[in-house]
Amino acid sequence: MGIFKLRKNKKFSYTPRHFDDKGEGNPFEIKHKFDDFRKTVGNNTGLKTKINNALDDLKTNPDKTANRRIIIIICILILLFLFIIDFDLSIFFPKK
Repeated sequence: MGIFKLRKNKKFSYTPRHFDDKGEGNPFEIKHKFDDFRKTVGNNTGLKTKINNALDDLKTNPDKTANRRIIIIICILILLFLFIIDFDLSIFFPKK
């Protein structure tokens, strides 16, 4: 044991006693329900790629009520943010 050396983690090759793999994959793999149906989940490396995939998913989603609900929620959050920072909305309306 050295002062500056870190201990390595122990590795075990555990195989369950009563597990019979018939091509169904690893039973210990944690996976979401909808990973197979979305392209926004996975090995997206950049922020731009993630945003583009999310926008493509939003455009191709046939559920219009869900899209409308998301847009309404985003608008409410933006207005709430503008209210919190005390933004003056009167600059958008011309004075008569």
